[in-house]
Amino acid sequence: MRVTWDIFCSVVDNYGDIGVTWRLARQLAAEHDVAVRLWLDDLGAFVRLCPQADRQAAQQWRQGVEVRQWPVPWQSVPSADVVIEAFACELPGAYVAAMAARPQKVLWLNLEYLSAEDWVEGCHGLPSLQSNGLQKFFFFPGFTAGSGGLLRERELLARRRAFQADPRARADFLQGLGVTPIAGARLVSLFAYENRALASWLAALAADTRVTQLLVPEGRILADLQAWLGCAALVAGDRQRRGQLHVQVLPFVEQDQYDHLLWSCDFNAVRGEDSFVRAQWAGRPLLWHIYGQEEDAHWDKLEAFLALYTQGLSPVARAALEGLWRAWNAGEAMGESWQAVLQEWPELAEHAERWCLQRASQADLAMALVEFYQNWL
Repeated sequence: MRVTWDIFCSVVDNYGDIGVTWRLARQLAAEHDVAVRLWLDDLGAFVRLCPQADRQAAQQWRQGVEVRQWPVPWQSVPSADVVIEAFACELPGAYVAAMAARPQKVLWLNLEYLSAEDWVEGCHGLPSLQSNGLQKFFFFPGFTAGSGGLLRERELLARRRAFQADPRARADFLQGLGVTPIAGARLVSLFAYENRALASWLAALAADTRVTQLLVPEGRILADLQAWLGCAALVAGDRQRRGQLHVQVLPFVEQDQYDHLLWSCDFNAVRGEDSFVRAQWAGRPLLWHIYGQEEDAHWDKLEAFLALYTQGLSPVARAALEGLWRAWNAGEAMGESWQAVLQEWPELAEHAERWCLQRASQADLAMALVEFYQNWL
């Protein structure tokens, strides 16, 4: 009998939660021969990531995963061997009761948000005894060996290297998006939340001595981009030029295509959690727009990651990178910090690849989850 896994995801906003759980579900099914049900409360958001999906279907199979509409009220189903509540979403009470009544014991995991903070290792894998006798374990993705690792498919880095070593593959992919690379241009992707720092960065790019080709997938940053350009509403396919800056709006793409976009660019500005991790696997310099939290709690997470990521950089390169990230996330002027990064570009590019290889030496998140279950039995 195949081990059964249920993953519950409540779609909050920005596609981050569903992006992680959909990627995890696919990998578990493809690489670990388990039967996965992914329960979603917003199939409309899922269709954005998987255009082949049916937003009306209560049950459908996509890429080896059984995707289920999370019904309200809940309709009774047998519980799985492993149950993941993603990012502290609340499981239906009737489902928890079914877990407790099941003759075979159930592994209940709370998959937490990604963080590089020191306390993560101390909390990763800790149990929480429930009043009904069930045990729930806290599972923390992370960047160190004492955490649950990062999502990374088995052949991801091999596929990335092959793509980046093949100019024709890159050209064909970009052409499929309607992008014609400009000879000698720096290719940059931009996927971010609204940010008042954008105008100063765009101004610096427009005034640069080198051409920048900025590729912007549809998303929340378009309003700020449109305001700086002083143009009508931007849609996929639109192109604008200001000085040395060439801007092109791309359609919202599937996850695998987004990976290829990150691999194609020299620099990637990303947001949230899923695109943040994928940009690290691209092995290219990056800029992270962290999701803002109440009382500025996100700054602790940002600083914790910077402290870890910048290890091994020269003091000058480290200061340049930290300055850029802090300015971006604080909504401050970007001109000076961008120039500082350009001065240290060779070292930052080499460091991005080295960081990628270091993280890849650790177990990936899906493997860590499977091993946790096997050791728990």
